[in-house]
Amino acid sequence: MGPQSSGKSTLLNNLFKTNFREMDAFKGRSQTTKGIWMAHCTGIEPCTLVMDLEGTDGRERGEDDTAFEKQSALFALAVSDIVLINMWCHDIGREQAANKPLLKTVFQVMMRLFSPRKTTLMFVIRDKTKIWDSVPKPQAHVSTPLGEFFNVEVVALSSYEEKEEQFREQVANLRQRFFHSIVPGGLAGDRRGVVPASGFSFSSQQIWKVIKDNKDLDLPAHKVMVATVRCEEIANEKYAEFGENKEWCEIDEAVQTDFLPGFGKKLSSILNICLTEYDSEATYFDEGVRSAKRKQLEEKLLQLVQPAYQTILGHLRSGTFEKFKDAFEKALNAGEGFSLAATTCAESFLAQFDEGCVDAVINQANWDASKVKEKLKRDIDTHITTVRAAKLSELTSKFEKKLDHALSAPVEVLLDGANHETWSSIRKLLKRESDSAVSEMSCDLKGFDMDQNAREDMLNKLQNHAKGVVEAKAKEEAARVIIRMKDRFSMLFSHDSDSMPRVWTGNEDIRAITKTARFASVKLLSVMAAIRLDNNPDTIEKTLCSCLLEQTSAHVVTDKSTTTMADPLASSTWEEIPSSRTLITPVQCKSLWRQFKAETEYSVTQAISAQEANKRNNNWLPPPWAIVALLILGFNEFMTLLRNPFYMAFIFVAFLVLKALWVQMDVAGEFQHGALPALIALSAKFLPTVMNIVRRLAEEGQKAAAQAAANNPPGGDPTKNYESEANTTMSSTSSSDIRSSRNENFIGVVCSLQALLRRYITTIWNCCSKFQSVFFFL
Repeated sequence: MGPQSSGKSTLLNNLFKTNFREMDAFKGRSQTTKGIWMAHCTGIEPCTLVMDLEGTDGRERGEDDTAFEKQSALFALAVSDIVLINMWCHDIGREQAANKPLLKTVFQVMMRLFSPRKTTLMFVIRDKTKIWDSVPKPQAHVSTPLGEFFNVEVVALSSYEEKEEQFREQVANLRQRFFHSIVPGGLAGDRRGVVPASGFSFSSQQIWKVIKDNKDLDLPAHKVMVATVRCEEIANEKYAEFGENKEWCEIDEAVQTDFLPGFGKKLSSILNICLTEYDSEATYFDEGVRSAKRKQLEEKLLQLVQPAYQTILGHLRSGTFEKFKDAFEKALNAGEGFSLAATTCAESFLAQFDEGCVDAVINQANWDASKVKEKLKRDIDTHITTVRAAKLSELTSKFEKKLDHALSAPVEVLLDGANHETWSSIRKLLKRESDSAVSEMSCDLKGFDMDQNAREDMLNKLQNHAKGVVEAKAKEEAARVIIRMKDRFSMLFSHDSDSMPRVWTGNEDIRAITKTARFASVKLLSVMAAIRLDNNPDTIEKTLCSCLLEQTSAHVVTDKSTTTMADPLASSTWEEIPSSRTLITPVQCKSLWRQFKAETEYSVTQAISAQEANKRNNNWLPPPWAIVALLILGFNEFMTLLRNPFYMAFIFVAFLVLKALWVQMDVAGEFQHGALPALIALSAKFLPTVMNIVRRLAEEGQKAAAQAAANNPPGGDPTKNYESEANTTMSSTSSSDIRSSRNENFIGVVCSLQALLRRYITTIWNCCSKFQSVFFFL
């Protein structure tokens, strides 16, 4: 190393037989070596590399760019074992030409960045220690001598221009010192921290990186320092003024609540004014510093306004999304296809979002709103997916409810009236309603632009739902099969062919009626036993009829000497029906039949009892022989009655009373329900009936007495009056017959009795007039 144009390259080429570029003296002094050049020394063992550094104190770099010469010098000291410092003899004692400031800086940084490593310095100078003593040292190296870091060698060479031969001879002697320089005591120093040749490249890169990152070597010029300080002050002032700008504060406050139209244009204008004022005040300072500080100011301003920009984009995104949802819903309500409405609305409002982003763009910033737009697209897609799922679910629910309504009640009615056409009718109903629902749903799904597989999957699910409705209703009815069987039996057993209640008169064939009703119940049980939606034939009805209605419930199988009993109902499955379609197993059928018979046995018994009771009621007269015996044996008593009219009258009155009681109490009708119920009913009706008869007699007697008093004035003919009374009584009695609807014959008999006993009644009435109220009460 050394000053520019001091002959460094010439010395290295002669000393190490290298081929570095040398200065052309005819062209004048100028920068020949630029940067750091390396070459392999020829003929020196061991392998030695030499570096030719760019000269220091050159006019090409000027006074403001001394960083590289400091960095290169420090790199050379850090990497090399021997540093040859080339100087002109007339430069000894000078400040810059002797590289004193450079070496001071390099020594200072060398001690701070790198550990002590002794490097040989070959100087052609004097006053070698003055530079080291004037260097400010770290606390750890305050008393450290120069010898701890460097071996100082001083070599004097003759002038190359004036004494070239002597120069070459001295260089040859110096060259000999580089042979085996790494041996102990050699020129290369102590070689502490040496690295292998394979690691030299990496070690050099790391050392250069440390040197480049060290700011102590990059000392700016005075005008750069002034420009840095002043431009930074101006930038801070403009930044503070922008923060207090009234228009900016209003914009920042407004964007917190809602989207602000013209946001980008307004803010760009404010930022441009601020940057323009900075340029105006910093225009006379160093351009590099001014531009750097302007860029820093612009970045700080953009950082300040970026939250407002993000907020405005958030308002734009949320507002656009809400508008999309409203427009999408209106389009669907207007009957537009789902896919078309979704695509049209999404494209329209994404375009509106792009327009809003353009309006919010700040010219000074290169911010990208693509992430916000992607989030908006995700929100729109999510909403479309959610609405799509809801609409499809709503559509599915609509048709499922329609199928429920169309199938549940009809299937229940068909199963209630079970016959050999029941399942055929159910299959036809299921196919008709399923095809209708699938056709309508297929038309509605066209607007959703679904792929074929998803479309078929939804239609298949709808068909399966229809089957599920039928199966569920069948299972529900199967759970109530015992009730249905009893209702069916009761309807056929207790009602005739005209659906009128059956009266057991004694002419009905109860056995045949019972068999018919039971057969119908078995038929219903066979229909309910399994689900038959596939139209496959089965023998369930035949098996149930043969096992439940016939006398023997099992058939005999004879195999030579062995006889075994086999019961077709002793199984948990039907032969032709899989378990998934079985509603009532054979074993359950047998158990249900046993329960059914036990619960309907009472109705059959009651019918038989009613029939027998009716027969007994129809034969209430005694046998003919008993009547003949009564006539023969009671002849004397009969004649006595004929000779005595009073007995006849008494018997006649008693007969009338008994006949009236018989008719009023409906004795014959009561005994049709059985003897015991008839006795209980008659005992309850006896006293009210007697009281009713007495009351009617009293009323008629009172009317007769009133008419007699009115028709028999003083001095009148009693006989005539009696006749008039009789006529009046007969007329009143006739009127009473017409008004009474209870028993016409009874009233007629009473009237006749009143006519015959008129005199006795009148006399008794006159005697008992004082006790009239008591008589009425009784």
